[in-house]
Amino acid sequence: MKKTGLVLVALIAALHFYIAWFEIFAWTTRGPKVFDMFPPALFEQTVQLAANQGIYNAFLAVGLVWSLFIKEEKWQFNVAACFLIFVAVAGVMAALTIALKSGLPQFIPAVIALTLLVVSKKRPGEAQAGVSGN
Repeated sequence: MKKTGLVLVALIAALHFYIAWFEIFAWTTRGPKVFDMFPPALFEQTVQLAANQGIYNAFLAVGLVWSLFIKEEKWQFNVAACFLIFVAVAGVMAALTIALKSGLPQFIPAVIALTLLVVSKKRPGEAQAGVSGN
């Protein structure tokens, strides 16, 4: 279960690298197609705002990738959980302020990954698999 959670962390990081690319480099070209509910003129006017949002998405992605390289289980969990919570909150905000279709692809995978990591977390005093207590 932990490996599945970590694979999901990697996929969520990839999603946020894509979102960062989209907001920083493709806002005026792809933005009007993706967010067709907004007037096309809005994208040129908000290019700096979108780039700023893109940097924050890049930070989320880097934090998630960082968690994958942490060897100590407690800190790997703590860092991954922290950034997954950030992603989930960003998903809620996107769902509330932009569109449900913008928020759910962030929120749902983050909650699933966090749940998998919590469920697979070793409890204090819990025996390792395959190690006899006798």
